[in-house]
Amino acid sequence: MRRPRRNLSRGKPRRVQRGGAQLHGIVQPGKQHAHEQDIEAMVASVLIHGLGFARATVYSCVFFGLFLASFTARAQNENTQTSKSISASAIVQKSLQANQRDWEAEAQFDYLEQDCERDGKKTYEKTMMLGSPYQRLVEADGKALSALQQDEEKQKMQRAWTQRRNESPRARDRRIAKYESERRRDQMLMDEMVKAFDFNLQAEAKVDGHDVYVLQAKPRPGYQPPTLETKALTGMEGTLWIDKETFQWVKVEAKVVRPVAMGGILAKLEPGTHFELEKVPVAPGIWLPKHFAMASKAKILLFHNYENRQEENYFNFRRTGRDAHQASNRNPAATDASQ
Repeated sequence: MRRPRRNLSRGKPRRVQRGGAQLHGIVQPGKQHAHEQDIEAMVASVLIHGLGFARATVYSCVFFGLFLASFTARAQNENTQTSKSISASAIVQKSLQANQRDWEAEAQFDYLEQDCERDGKKTYEKTMMLGSPYQRLVEADGKALSALQQDEEKQKMQRAWTQRRNESPRARDRRIAKYESERRRDQMLMDEMVKAFDFNLQAEAKVDGHDVYVLQAKPRPGYQPPTLETKALTGMEGTLWIDKETFQWVKVEAKVVRPVAMGGILAKLEPGTHFELEKVPVAPGIWLPKHFAMASKAKILLFHNYENRQEENYFNFRRTGRDAHQASNRNPAATDASQ
């Protein structure tokens, strides 16, 4: 996922921008010198980056959605059978294929994203603009923006569109390449996580009207994480509820069950960290995240406490027919104004 931009103000909520999702952390320092604050901020960045939060897409949850949904590991007990005589490994492999289709189609959808922040709830409209996403504020604390605020947001969108429209071919290629590299990184994590977990098929159940398989995920003994992003997996356990008909994820929950060192002695991810993801069908054969919640706890430099909370809701999905490779000439601000 993308590396965060940091606010180094001490003892205040620290916002980390990830394509439109805000990750909030509070560090509780004692006396610190400026260089210690810089180290602390760097470690906080390492923690967030190490947890794999690349897209709220995020955009495309939005990356973290894909991150959690990527607990597609091999089954620990290949002999576990259901009434339909399907093994846990077969369920996992079919669901991996379904999530691959979702990943490929995600960039073709616009949607609304509601971020639950410390200072209230904000709702953004996410659209594809000339090859990469753009987010515009449309609502705050359940209330529509004033006429003045709406005009300001339209002007921001117009400036962004003009800037992208007039950028050099090199700048445009660099911008789109960054977006696409983040998406490829999501896919890489999915492939790597196949190696990280063992799965057991626990039961069959009904969730949100869907008949589901319930799978338990535990770290695979001997797994050696090749990157910082995948290191957090070694101390996590999770549960997946997978739709029996489509093999899509209906719900995923994961938690840290033992401390995991991140970046040597600089930081340690602690139990109490947990995640939840829910997905919903948005088009025939395509499911995307509808809800994501996270609470994380960590120790920085062995004695500073770091806490991070995030909750996002996604809705009003609209298939646009565009993707990251299609640099549409449509001016979204002008289109909005004409409606």
